[in-house]
Order: sequence, then structure tokens, then C-alpha cells
Amino acid sequence: MTTPRPATTLSADEARRIALRAQGLLGIPNRRAGVRGILRHLGAVQLDTISVLARSHELVPYARLGPVGRTAVEDAYWKDTHAFEYWSHAACILPIEEWPHFAFRRRAYRNRPHWNHDLPDGTYDRVIKQLREEGPLTATELGGAKKTSEWWDWSGTKVAAERALMYGEVVCVERRGWKRVYDLAERAVPSDLLHDDLDDRECLRRLVRLAGEALGVGTRADIADYHRLKGDQVDAVIADSGLVPVTVEGWGKQAWADPAALETPPRGRHRTTLLSPFDSLIWERARTERIFGFTHRLEAYVPKQKRVHGYFAMPVLAGGRLVGRVDPAREGHTLVAKQITLDGPKAVPSVAQALLEAASWVNCTNVRVERVDAPELRAPLVAELTRALT
Repeated sequence: MTTPRPATTLSADEARRIALRAQGLLGIPNRRAGVRGILRHLGAVQLDTISVLARSHELVPYARLGPVGRTAVEDAYWKDTHAFEYWSHAACILPIEEWPHFAFRRRAYRNRPHWNHDLPDGTYDRVIKQLREEGPLTATELGGAKKTSEWWDWSGTKVAAERALMYGEVVCVERRGWKRVYDLAERAVPSDLLHDDLDDRECLRRLVRLAGEALGVGTRADIADYHRLKGDQVDAVIADSGLVPVTVEGWGKQAWADPAALETPPRGRHRTTLLSPFDSLIWERARTERIFGFTHRLEAYVPKQKRVHGYFAMPVLAGGRLVGRVDPAREGHTLVAKQITLDGPKAVPSVAQALLEAASWVNCTNVRVERVDAPELRAPLVAELTRALT
């Protein structure tokens, strides 16, 4: 692929602000569109099993809209089939309009020669028949999710249901106690979207365009990572995607931008908030370091004695920059900040504001600070919180 010569050069600061606006964290959010609007704007919201303040798919709209009702979040995703779950950046909630764009991935799964789990003869057809006759069911209701208590030891029923989800024959229509509820795609997906008519190239072209719009500006690796495409897949279609090549000072790599993002300078109110580590603003660690100069790693799966910032350290966004991180927990009606890292004294008011809003959202009436990495900043932070709480 021959890359056209970039006609636009952006400063690193301009690129950062474009990325923030594209991700819905700079400017006034469209509250009328609500959570569904956020989902469509981002194109993908990652799911994860960890729940500290809330699960990640709840934290993503909260970061942009503020204290939106948690029931409203779940309804926005699942009610009336406005979204579906599929493998994108990871396991993600996706706008239902994107169903046709993943035909390339469904085809790849159908043609996959080897799988990690064996599928007993007849199990797949039995699961499809049971869903057709009985309606939406969990793997447990279909006959059992596991053969043993080990999490990876799936039953044949669970293997069949997940295989059918990958093929696109079933969809997850809701989460019930964090279990997927499966139903036939023919019942759940609107008929005008339920097709695999797009060829692989057109699927990829559309997903590359959507990723570029959601990022605002990004490198080839950034764009590929958004829906976990391969680099050569991006290369094959990016010239026809509608994205335009740009140079970003200090990035050292070719970048591509959404042309609409270049038309007007990004302005407006910055959100001050805690971010899920799985938020699409920061889920790609190399991009986060490049844009914000902020190194962040999820330590939930790191042995406790080796953790630096805590089990579920959440970066704090304020003024368009990442100014610290908080490892939170809850004890009754108290939000516990088990460990806090602050980027200097100027970050104290912002971190306090983020903690107070998060506490209110999860119905906590108190905030307790346990450890601050810079001990001299603990007293100012506690004083800031105390003033607001009294």
C-alpha cells in the first residue's frame, strides 16, 4: 500500500484533544441520546467480569454522562435489542447496526479448523432446537455450563452455545447474574440487519472507518486494535476508508484521522472522572502512553505482593489529562480509596471531585482514604473531601 503524503500536521496537544472529543470526554455530551448514544458514538464497550465500583460496561457511560442510573444502563444495552455481544476489541457490547460488519469474523469462525474445546456429536443441533422451542436460556438452563468446578472446563452445552454465538446463529440478549442469556439471532436481530451480505473487504473498510471516527486520530496499530484487526487487514482498506493521513508531532509513526475531526478545533468542558482500565480511551496501553504520557497496567491478575498501584487502579481524568489513579473498594456506604497516586498537589481537587461523584453514584455517603503514595498529599486530599462531605 502506498500512503498518500500527509497534508495536515497536528501538535501532540491537538491530537490529544481530538482523541478526547472523539471519545466523548471533551464537550457537552448528548444527554438526550443517553447510554445508547454513547454506545453508538464509541462503537464498542468492553465487558469484563471484575466489579469494584461497578462493572466496566457501566463505568464507560458513567465517565461520559455522570451519575446515570445503573438500571438505565442495563436497559439501554439489552432492552429491545439495541445492542449485541460479540468479539471485537475483546468481548464487547456493540450497536446492533454493526451486526453486518462482523460477517467477516463470523465466516472466519465457521471456517476455523481447530478449537480448544471438543463439541460432542449432536450437541450443537440440540442446543439450537432447545432455544427454538423454549426461547432465551442461559447455558445452565440449556443443560449445564461446566463439567467440573474449573472455570475452563466447559460442558458440551456451553461449548455449543458459545460456538453458535461466534457463528452468529445465536446472540446474547441480556446478562442475568452475569450469565449470558442466549437466543436465536433470527428472533433477536432486526431482519434488515440479519445478513452476511458484505464481503470481507467491505466489512473491514467499514470497521476501519468506524474505529478512526471513534479514535479521532490514531496510528495503524491504534486503528487495528480497536476491533482487533490484523495490520495487513487495515493496510488493505485504509486508503478507501475515508480516513486521511496526518502527521502528529512526537508520535514518530504515520497517523490517520477522521476528516470531520479536523474541521473544527475541539473545545468544550472536560470531564473529571474515574476511568475503567477497560475504557476505550485508555484500553490500548501504548496509545495511552503516547497521548497522555501515562503508563498504566491492570494489576488484578498480578500477585498482591507485586502490585504497584492496586487491584483495580482507575486512572483519574481531569482537564484532559490523566492526573492520578485510585484503587477503590466499597464497605457498606463507604467508598474506600485503598491506594491513591497523585500527579502533584494540583491534582488534589480533581481527585477529590472524582471520588465524591463516584461515591454518590454507587450510593456511598462517605469516602475513606487509606493510602496516598505521596504522604504529604494525604492531609490536603482528606481536607478537600471533608469540606465537601460536611
